[in-house]
Amino acid sequence: MIDVAIARIEAVLLAAGVLLMAVNTMANVVGRYVLGESIFFSEELNQALIILITFAGISYAARHGRHIRMSAFFDAAQFRWRKALMIAIAVVTAAIMFLLTWYSFDYLLTQMRRGRLLPALQIPQWWIIVWVPLGFFLTGLQYTLAAIKNLIDPNIWLSTSTLEGYDTSAEEEV
Repeated sequence: MIDVAIARIEAVLLAAGVLLMAVNTMANVVGRYVLGESIFFSEELNQALIILITFAGISYAARHGRHIRMSAFFDAAQFRWRKALMIAIAVVTAAIMFLLTWYSFDYLLTQMRRGRLLPALQIPQWWIIVWVPLGFFLTGLQYTLAAIKNLIDPNIWLSTSTLEGYDTSAEEEV
């Protein structure tokens, strides 16, 4: 239930972030070329949205098994080796994501102590950085769950919801 709620929040954040960035950019272009005035906070807002989209997106991609993979050796291996590789990949990636969570959280605390404000928006700088450790943590959690699923299920899972393999149903119909 919690995982479903997090998935919905990620999807809403991604969709809203992309739409807001598009609207902000278009409004700034119209303002600049039609009205002769740029929106003074447009660049800062887009930077904040890029951070949000990037770090909400890495968790979303991990949840759906959509990260870029170099799988030539993986695809050529026998089933039991692919299974072991998938577990190792998920565990190592989760560990790296949790390490990055730690470092980015430390950076977030440093920025909070400094008390800097964004020049145009006049909001604390750490408000936009908060998505970095959160995104790394949720991604690490997704890879941990994928490792667990691979340990208890006989199939190979790229994520908790995505089975490994190619869809051959279209080829079979031909």
